Amino acid sequence: MVRLYEYQGKQLLKTTNISVPQGDVASTPEEARKVAEKIGKPVVVKAQVWATGRFKAGGIKFANNPDEAEKVARELIGAQIKSIKVEKVLVEEKLDIEKEFYAGVIVDTSREVSGPVIMFSTEGGVDIEQVARESPEKVARMNVDYLRGVRSYDASELVLKVGAPRHLLTPLDAAVCGIYEIFTKYDARSAEINPLVLTKDGKIIAADCRVVVDDSAIYRHPELGITVAREFQREPTPLEMVAWMIEEGDYRGNAFFSQMVDKIEGPGYVGYHGIGGGGAILGVDALNRRGLKIANYSDSSGDPTASKVYRLAKTILAIPGIEGYLLGGFIVANQEQWHHAHALVKAFREELADKPGYPVVLLICGNREKESHAILKEGLKDLPIRCEIYGSEYVFNPDFIAERMRALVDEYRKDRGIA
Repeated sequence: MVRLYEYQGKQLLKTTNISVPQGDVASTPEEARKVAEKIGKPVVVKAQVWATGRFKAGGIKFANNPDEAEKVARELIGAQIKSIKVEKVLVEEKLDIEKEFYAGVIVDTSREVSGPVIMFSTEGGVDIEQVARESPEKVARMNVDYLRGVRSYDASELVLKVGAPRHLLTPLDAAVCGIYEIFTKYDARSAEINPLVLTKDGKIIAADCRVVVDDSAIYRHPELGITVAREFQREPTPLEMVAWMIEEGDYRGNAFFSQMVDKIEGPGYVGYHGIGGGGAILGVDALNRRGLKIANYSDSSGDPTASKVYRLAKTILAIPGIEGYLLGGFIVANQEQWHHAHALVKAFREELADKPGYPVVLLICGNREKESHAILKEGLKDLPIRCEIYGSEYVFNPDFIAERMRALVDEYRKDRGIA
């Protein structure tokens, strides 16, 4: 699922006439100062990262004037909030809050519901799951008939269930209907306003929001400017953007790629290429227990073409600093594995011919397993790499595969005079 930044979500809220604080996004301290000058009163400076709990993590700061706004923006931009680098901040007017509410829509995938659920609570500003657990009487839920939609009187009934003040019905109804409109219009998996605040001068304003869009629907919304239709806690790396281009126009199987570290510092990192999620994770665990770390996590399941696997392998091998390549096919796959074999031969011949002793361990099992092994052995026999190929007899033995990877990495380091 693809998360939008808070400032992006608020841009959507404004299209449904939900009030949001006066403000704008800034990429530099100087821009933050200009926004604060335009607002002309105390502001809040909020790190734009895909993480909850920003206030406790130091990602939300207050400023009384433009000088202070520039100062705190300088502290935030470039800093790490929950291990995520801050690239932008949202500078907004500081609200004088009287009361906080919650309004949101999620998808309930249970058999009984299997559709959207609207929730409203008189306790905003905190985790809605916590409120539902500790004070269920403060949370109202309504299952939505997707074809019928949500009417104003539905919203009124919802907010009155938890004792919301009747004189606030009109703006609260508008907020509930508006967040559902965002949910449907942008193919969201969840859309939340938390907190939805009542200010001391009687206004209802969305102080914060969170919108998560279904990654399969991103192509329908180019206006969102999403470059990689996957959920990240940070901006995608250049290699992740290249890998997304492999997936974007080719739906024949998976070629998933995610970098685990921005920059490899120190030894012990290998490129990891899994086939199938669950078994591949066992391989990761086995590597970690032997002192090796994965520089990336990749998966090529669902019967991808050879060309797709080839481009994925090339992307993995482009990671600077990795000391080996492991294909962790810890699954007897029903896909035609010789596509993987042809792809890996081509990628390795192009990328590893000038890397004598480079460690490669390949576990490939399933349909056309015997033929796949033959293709790999014939295609790689004259490459100066250390390559070991294993099949179904080791599919349930990730420890052995990890031990072989460790041994080959140690030999490779020894060859290069690295302790």
